Amino acid sequence: MSIDPILVKSSFAAVEPHGTEVTAWFYQHLFEHHPDVRALFAEHLDDQQDRLFAALGALVEHLEDTDTLVGVLTDLGRRHASYGALPEHFPAVGVSLLATLRHFAGDAWSPQAEAAWAAVYGVVADTMGRALVAAGPAGADG
Repeated sequence: MSIDPILVKSSFAAVEPHGTEVTAWFYQHLFEHHPDVRALFAEHLDDQQDRLFAALGALVEHLEDTDTLVGVLTDLGRRHASYGALPEHFPAVGVSLLATLRHFAGDAWSPQAEAAWAAVYGVVADTMGRALVAAGPAGADG
């Protein structure tokens, strides 16, 4: 399925009022299902939860502005290289993201919304992953 901006935006509008409760749930789900990635994160996640929530909002806001979106995702991919992230972490993050959105979206969630978000996350993972690999270990350009 292709990205459907209307479905992505309407489902995020249902999620957004929950604020950082969304990102707290996301990290709980991620670490519960993929404990191996816990070591990549600080012990306290308050700032990280705020950054993730802001990134999700920016993703939705710039969904139809390809140049801005690619720039933001490329920068995020480079930064994630310095955190020790690897391309093989992206599927786990995607599963937890979709589970989180499904949990909070309520009636705004549907199989079509899930497919649209999966398509969005495919672009996110691909763009960030390419930048992460290009940055190399510790985020060095290479």
